[in-house]
Amino acid sequence: MKNIQFNKYYKLFTLISSGLAIISILLLIFKGLNFGIDFKGGTLIELRAIDKQINISSLRSSFSKMNLGDVAIKNFGEDYDFLIKFEKKGPEKDLIQNIKKDLNASIGSGYEIRRVENVGPKVSAELLKGGLIAIAVSLGAMLFYIWIRFEWQFSIGAILALFHDVLITMGIFSLIGLEVNLSIVAAILTIVGYSMNDTVVIFDRVRENLKKHFDLKIFDLTNISINETLSRTIITSVTTLLALLSIFLFGGEILKGFSFAMILGVILGTYSSIFIANPILVNLKVNYKTIVKEEN
Repeated sequence: MKNIQFNKYYKLFTLISSGLAIISILLLIFKGLNFGIDFKGGTLIELRAIDKQINISSLRSSFSKMNLGDVAIKNFGEDYDFLIKFEKKGPEKDLIQNIKKDLNASIGSGYEIRRVENVGPKVSAELLKGGLIAIAVSLGAMLFYIWIRFEWQFSIGAILALFHDVLITMGIFSLIGLEVNLSIVAAILTIVGYSMNDTVVIFDRVRENLKKHFDLKIFDLTNISINETLSRTIITSVTTLLALLSIFLFGGEILKGFSFAMILGVILGTYSSIFIANPILVNLKVNYKTIVKEEN
């Protein structure tokens, strides 16, 4: 099979990635993220309509009159299941009793409140802090691992690819306004591991080929290494994406954000392992002497 000339497109995709990274930073600075109640506090109610006449429109009309602040209502699972989120916090018992009273007066009693979550400002602040610490620690641990596993030139390529994937994922979440909650933090941590795994596989092959083809320039050698690991990369990515697409399409509303973040992470991780990490090795002029020097 003829080798694909990935190295011809290094400069083009480096420019594209740089542009996307800058746009993502600007979005995060000026638009920010749409934090869920996990991080900004508030109340979540899961409501099931027994009366089929109850729908999103009637619920929005009822909740808009309750002085609860910003209220978000969406379907959850089946057409008769709803998730209702609002920022107002208070004693759970009194709050729910007042909501039930107002709902009974406006839409009747043909509904069932199945779950209530109330997150206070102190708890939400601690959750946000914990989430940020978890991401920072995971990035730091990956940096330490890659630093001792490879030469410093490889480390820079892997870490830049890692930051690229996380940054652009968060930039897309900011752009389309998807809610960021604890499940998204879990997805980001998974993306970190997946992205690093893809990059390490190719870097291992680059190191092997540096020893076998020490007369080749790194520009051509990275292309050979990518092609040699391409079938493994495609099979892993496609099978993972199929599972994630199933979760996204059929896993219900709660798993949509998590699965969407993971889909982005798999695509970006595959892309960055080829078009971000390897061009770094080319720009830093890695060669056979690089690994021999480190091993000695």
